Amino acid sequence: MKVMNKQPLTDFIQSTMPVPTPVVDKITAHFEEKAFNKNDYFLKAGSVSNEYYFLAEGVMRAFTFDTDGNEVTTYFYTRNRVVFEASSFFMPTISTENIQALTACEGYVITFDNLNILFHSIPEFREFGRAMLVREFVAFKQRTLAMINKSAEERYESLITTEQEIFKYAHLKYIASYLGITDTSLSRIRREFAKKELKKAHFLP
Repeated sequence: MKVMNKQPLTDFIQSTMPVPTPVVDKITAHFEEKAFNKNDYFLKAGSVSNEYYFLAEGVMRAFTFDTDGNEVTTYFYTRNRVVFEASSFFMPTISTENIQALTACEGYVITFDNLNILFHSIPEFREFGRAMLVREFVAFKQRTLAMINKSAEERYESLITTEQEIFKYAHLKYIASYLGITDTSLSRIRREFAKKELKKAHFLP
């Protein structure tokens, strides 16, 4: 797996909003290619998040620890997502989250200082940045509400429908933690979901 140029980043920006190619080229010039091996950390708890990463290939996981010292998965990042710990990155403060590569990952990184230069000098990037913040806030809000008003089965079905790549690379204990359920409950839900899908398939013409 090798990202040879910045075309994935260019495509991502232009798919988010119409930006002229010369302007996109100015933006992407400030990003540097950066790769991670499986299990490498993009961010470790106790440090300040100073990088904004566009994930072109691979899967990453964010996690923290509860008051009993148990590991809790807080987020998954798949390709064509931006990776950063918002509160630590923008405040800046010490992060209590870790972000780790579940697979080999490749993408493009920009520091906080360089991102601010782009934000204040290129109006199109400012709008792109706002769009990214809105997208991530909405995703966070939807996840928070889902933990309250959706059943574990509904949360599982939503995740496997929209993020199948996670199930290829993440340990089931990570997925169970992310869904807010036990490993045993996840196993039961997976069996029931598989039976339901099989039954639906039998009724297909």
